[in-house]
Amino acid sequence: MVSYIDIRDGVFHAVCPLDCPDQCGLLLHKKDGKIIKVDGDPEHPVTKGHICNKVRHITDRIYDENRLKFPLKRIGPKGEGRFERISWDEAIQTITSNWKGLIETDGPESILPYSFYGNMGRLSAEGMDRRFFHRLGASLLDQTICSAAGSVGYKYTMGGSIGTDPEETVHSKLFVFWGINAVSTNMHQVALAQKARKENGSKIVVIDVHKNQTGRLADWFIPILPGTDSALALGMMHILFAENLVNDEFLQEFTVGHEELREHVIQYDPNTVSAITGVPVEDIYKLARMYGQTSPSFIRIGNGPQHHDNGGMFVRTVACLPALTGQWLVKGGGAIKGNSAYLALNTASLQQPNLLKNKQTRVINMNLLGDTLLAPDLDPPVKSLYVYGTNPAVVAPESNKVRTGLAREDLFTVVHDLFLTETAKYADIVLPATSSFENTDMYTSYWHHYIQLQQPVIAPVGESKSNVDVFKLLAQGMDYDDPAFLETEADMITDALNNPHNPLLDGISYPSLTVQPYMKANVKPMFPGALPTPSGKIELYSEKMKEDGYAPLPTYIPLKDDGDHPFQFVPAPTHNFLNSTFSNNRKHITLEKEPRVFMNHQDAFSVGIEDGDMVRIWNERGECELKVSVGEQVLPGVVVTQGLWADSAEADSAPPQPQAAAKQLVNALTPARIADMGGGATFFSGRVSVEKI
Repeated sequence: MVSYIDIRDGVFHAVCPLDCPDQCGLLLHKKDGKIIKVDGDPEHPVTKGHICNKVRHITDRIYDENRLKFPLKRIGPKGEGRFERISWDEAIQTITSNWKGLIETDGPESILPYSFYGNMGRLSAEGMDRRFFHRLGASLLDQTICSAAGSVGYKYTMGGSIGTDPEETVHSKLFVFWGINAVSTNMHQVALAQKARKENGSKIVVIDVHKNQTGRLADWFIPILPGTDSALALGMMHILFAENLVNDEFLQEFTVGHEELREHVIQYDPNTVSAITGVPVEDIYKLARMYGQTSPSFIRIGNGPQHHDNGGMFVRTVACLPALTGQWLVKGGGAIKGNSAYLALNTASLQQPNLLKNKQTRVINMNLLGDTLLAPDLDPPVKSLYVYGTNPAVVAPESNKVRTGLAREDLFTVVHDLFLTETAKYADIVLPATSSFENTDMYTSYWHHYIQLQQPVIAPVGESKSNVDVFKLLAQGMDYDDPAFLETEADMITDALNNPHNPLLDGISYPSLTVQPYMKANVKPMFPGALPTPSGKIELYSEKMKEDGYAPLPTYIPLKDDGDHPFQFVPAPTHNFLNSTFSNNRKHITLEKEPRVFMNHQDAFSVGIEDGDMVRIWNERGECELKVSVGEQVLPGVVVTQGLWADSAEADSAPPQPQAAAKQLVNALTPARIADMGGGATFFSGRVSVEKI
């Protein structure tokens, strides 16, 4: 059978690999064996041929002159970025001999894998890697940096990662984008909203701390103070109950706790909520009445507000709103936080946790990497770090502390990546990674309901290897002969799709995906039917939350004290990067232009700052220097940045300073506190001071 790689010219199906809910279908144009153009696949049922600039220009990343092509060994001080080329045999032998020694002296838990979803392929992100580290007995990583808090909060209300079919939202009459810059991070949900607005006169409301591109698109933008979103949702509930805008029949049949909730929200009157949120009283009434009187109404619950100390409770709270008005019974109504449960794979088969002999192996929260690497009394201390699919020197909170930890001379670090990232500059061994278009992999969206297959379109660049191939080599180097390390990608996909606990995958197989590159889960209407909650219903009152030590009813909990700095700091995503991905690629930097901090004109005037000034943003954790954009984009008392930018050229050429972050490293300012639920991150709950340079 001829593979895509063997054909030098043509157009080939592909999947966008980025950590984005849209997971677009793509068409790759090849000439002379090289990808020359990336288009959207117009036949994809959801993304319909439209793609963002991030993936449209991804060939600039794949063929970037700075892409890694060979294994490297460090020959200079950590952080300086001086390496020499070595062979794969030497790289594998160096890694495995170090690990064998550490297992003898400190035990396997002294080794920590650190990864995330830089490539959303299920084999790349949670396949052979999990098998290998389970077999090794390494410390387990709690991957909580993104959506963990909100996922737990939503589960308390709805039972799991289930929501509205996005294809049905074209019927919605009211779209509420709550804490999500969807133009930049979920563009096809915006396209569905715009289609509904054009054809049905639907309204788009955006609630956010920053009037970003989505806010500017809205029919009505509602600015809100960071970390107060749950209070606004509770204020809406107060009005919905008080003005009899609730669906009593739905509440009686499909929920538990509506009587308790009705009494509970009396305390969240509009005046009280306005004082908390910064939203005017009349706007709270207007929003609640609009939501209560419009059907179908749909809420897109964003990741932003869940990156607070109270993030899990926010999602738990806002997830109650569609139940009050019975929107789950209306086509196009309801909400989406995530839909990953519809495409749930056989993860036990994919990851094989049975290979882990010590069932008490410790778990380390990835948000605490800096503390973990510097902990004086951790037993055993982390002596080796293996990083893939992420760049913690830029993306992890308290980045100065992370970089200090990475600079430890006794820490043996391996990085597998496409580029010599900020993290890779601290590594002892750097391994070149393939791009997604060089691998076989399977992709499952956490927004729409389609599974997609990626087959290799181009040959690996240089000597780069996939995660699957590298972990097979490491298994050989560790003398592991388990059958789990002999399986092919096709074997792994076949087994992962065989999930007896998820009948929605019936009929989807590896052979069928090779013919039809995207297939939809057999999703049924949520109601009538039992939810995966303890009661089988929407839990407005949750006995499970009470057992777990939380308030059983939705509750506003103020943010934790983060010091006396005057401004709440929100380092939001940007339009042309995805976390740190693309921040080192010239094309995407050109599109994004420069990092900026947004500040209210009243605050700027009070401290003598004018639009375009360079300012110092600082707290006890670190500092940044950015250009300021002054205006009405944020409320007084709030400053917002966009994007995780690569270290500046000046920082790259300067002598190594492991304790000093680059001038635009915004995560140097962010707290590494753990959110209220799920071990989640609290990136948006820090405070800063700002002064003109």
